[in-house]
Amino acid sequence: MQLKKRFWNWVSRRRNKREDSGYRQLKTRLLLVTIITMVFSVLAAALLYDFVFRGRFANFVVGFLSHVIYAGKTDAYERALGTYLRVVRNYLEWYFMGGILLLFAAAQMIYLNSFIKYFVEINRGIDALVREDAGDVILSQELTATERKINSIKHMLEKRKSDARLAEQRKNDLIVYLAHDLKTPLTSVIGYLTLLRDEPQISQELRCRYTDIALEKAERLEELINEFFDITRLNLTTLTLDKEQIRLSHMLEQLTSEFHPILAERALTWKLEIAPDITLVGDADKLARAFDNLIRNAVNYSHSGTEICLRAQTKSGMVKIVIENQGKTIPPEKLEHIFEQFYRADTSRSSATGGAGLGLAIAKEIVELHDGTITAASTNEHTTFIVTLPGDGQFR
Repeated sequence: MQLKKRFWNWVSRRRNKREDSGYRQLKTRLLLVTIITMVFSVLAAALLYDFVFRGRFANFVVGFLSHVIYAGKTDAYERALGTYLRVVRNYLEWYFMGGILLLFAAAQMIYLNSFIKYFVEINRGIDALVREDAGDVILSQELTATERKINSIKHMLEKRKSDARLAEQRKNDLIVYLAHDLKTPLTSVIGYLTLLRDEPQISQELRCRYTDIALEKAERLEELINEFFDITRLNLTTLTLDKEQIRLSHMLEQLTSEFHPILAERALTWKLEIAPDITLVGDADKLARAFDNLIRNAVNYSHSGTEICLRAQTKSGMVKIVIENQGKTIPPEKLEHIFEQFYRADTSRSSATGGAGLGLAIAKEIVELHDGTITAASTNEHTTFIVTLPGDGQFR
């Protein structure tokens, strides 16, 4: 656990360093704009000062007045000079201050535009995200870090939408399948009970056979109804834990013993390697349900006459439980979805093994609520589920 934590801290630091590198380019660009704006402002102020207080401004104003306003008059220059002295010269400092303010406003406009264009680009990227436009969002090179974040959010939302659509389709298909499967055993139950009612003289042997079949179909009907309840509970409620000290070794031994009749029916055998006195803190009922789902999955998908191995041991403060069975190899493209709700790797949907596709999803949720992990591997007709849980006293 500590090694895993250090690894993710290292990944986080590397990610933050990449983001800092991306923003460093933006800061460099803005600093460059700031320097250019300051240099432009100082030079413009110096030129304005030279123009106003070194006589060039006076010559320009007097020349303009004499050639435009007083043109054609014999004393045009004297009149222009007098007007300049009255109107301009006495307020020259104010004109200079006005020019400085205009220069400052122009410099600020240039500086703010260098900021605003980035906000405009980011808003355009967000709009593309809201509109769900195809393709990645492209921003300026200085906004590479922001571009990565927006595209990461875009891909995450697209994946969630796709996953939600797929889950909804699986759920709809499941409801259709279960509705069909509910009808089949119900029809059989009604049929055999009708035979028993309408044929009072039926032999005892045949009566027992029909009763056994009706009971088998009724039990299958109960399983399917329970799956409907599982779907409802999983969609409408959130699992919470009632923590206590658990003797995990005893729990696993008891669970495996309960499966002996089922294993006998399918010519399966146990190979148990459960270390004694394994304890941890958690919710006993929910952990029992998680392991029951995993064992039931192994039983349902094992080849007849094979062995199911269950190992449990502690190491470095962690509890490791391994459940291995021999059955059809699960392809990698299906294995990566095996813990998703309503997903079934076996699409044949035989009545013996056909379920709601919730057992492994529920097991995963329970294990992760206990700060544990669950993984699956399948090669050479051997499928293995590995559950790792914090040992005694480590559960938060």
